[in-house]
Amino acid sequence: MRQTLTINTATQKYTVTTEMGFFKHMGSTLANQYPEKKVAVITDDTVLDIYGEELRAQMDKAGINWTLISLPPGEDSKSFSVLPHLYTKLLEFQLTREDLILALGGGVIGDIAGFTAATFLRGVDLVMVPTTLMAMVDSSIGGKNGANLPEGKNLAGTFYQPKEVFIDPAFVRTLPDEVFEDGMAEVIKYGCVFDLDLFSDLMDKATKNDGSGIETIIYRCCLIKKQIIELDSRDYGIAMLLNFGHTFGHCIEDYYPEKTYSHGEAVAIGMYMTALAGERAGLTAPNTANLLKKLLEAYNLPYQLPEDANIREISESVKHDKKRRGNTLNLVLLEKIGKGFLYQINKSEYADFIDPKN
Repeated sequence: MRQTLTINTATQKYTVTTEMGFFKHMGSTLANQYPEKKVAVITDDTVLDIYGEELRAQMDKAGINWTLISLPPGEDSKSFSVLPHLYTKLLEFQLTREDLILALGGGVIGDIAGFTAATFLRGVDLVMVPTTLMAMVDSSIGGKNGANLPEGKNLAGTFYQPKEVFIDPAFVRTLPDEVFEDGMAEVIKYGCVFDLDLFSDLMDKATKNDGSGIETIIYRCCLIKKQIIELDSRDYGIAMLLNFGHTFGHCIEDYYPEKTYSHGEAVAIGMYMTALAGERAGLTAPNTANLLKKLLEAYNLPYQLPEDANIREISESVKHDKKRRGNTLNLVLLEKIGKGFLYQINKSEYADFIDPKN
């Protein structure tokens, strides 16, 4: 089934199309919708290993003038230092502002391709084709992109809405179990903050091979995100709620060596610890954290750090949090499952607030 959402922001109107099997006719779709445009496909080596042969066949058959730029998988490809390499490749291809950059991959590729599209020649049209569950339900929609600096994740970036987003849930079937479960952390986030029914439905465990079930989950998440970013496309208000679990999650990612915790695992821990902290402070309904814990466990996601973890040290990078205003942090807390809210706290108090030993 083909389902299309139209997203209207202050700077761009675009569609998000969810269609099982879209990738099988992606080449002809691009040729029909963007005739005469050159296309630079940015992907990673993992996606290329699985889908590269079909990609090449489709693009060539459709007669598209295109080039392929493949990066190593992982966060290192989201480093700010990768950008000159991408700019050079685009210049060699003689890409112009009238042409197109296509991001084919997960969150890392979407972020770095989006940043490249926003800054190369002061802006080139961008089409997103996410290949991971996490990118489908979250990072491919809304126009946020980013690059990592040595001091932390996503500290460089822009808001740059895509021209179009195509989501093919069939990609989910080829994901390793741990990558699928990683994406479910972001799905669970939507249920926690916005949709009690979604949270409850997730208790009936979704699997990556349940095509229609996954398609429905993806569409529900996209619909929630559409409603949020149409109200706040720049993360100044209600859109901050989409960052539930990310404040401490990013601290975890910054503190531990890469690959200790994936993004979804870090966010899962961040969500649980934040719900627990909210309960301790009397701001979150009792038993909320326990309900969240059960759902995280159902998808093999962690909910806590090792007993000897130094929460104060881990929390140090909160000083770089993008939701801060001066010394004030805007935390996303839960009133209860299905209803999030913003809570302000001085950043110097954050470690004590989040530490379960307090």
